[in-house]
Amino acid sequence: MVDATETFTAATELRAHRRTFHSFTRLVLFAILHIGLTLACLALAFLAHVPVISLVIWIGGTLAMTAAFTFTANYGAKS
Repeated sequence: MVDATETFTAATELRAHRRTFHSFTRLVLFAILHIGLTLACLALAFLAHVPVISLVIWIGGTLAMTAAFTFTANYGAKS
């Protein structure tokens, strides 16, 4: 029986590490942008007294960011 860990080379490990690193970077960027969007919408809702517009902007912004990050992540993927 062959040990499966021996089949990995340095190049494949580096490629897997880079892919994981870029995925994590994108996740952190999405989290930071979503927190900023949420805080801006909370400021609109409570300080500017426009809660309905704030909710629409928050939902639309969340969907737009999710679609943009999903599209750009799949756009660069190799088959």
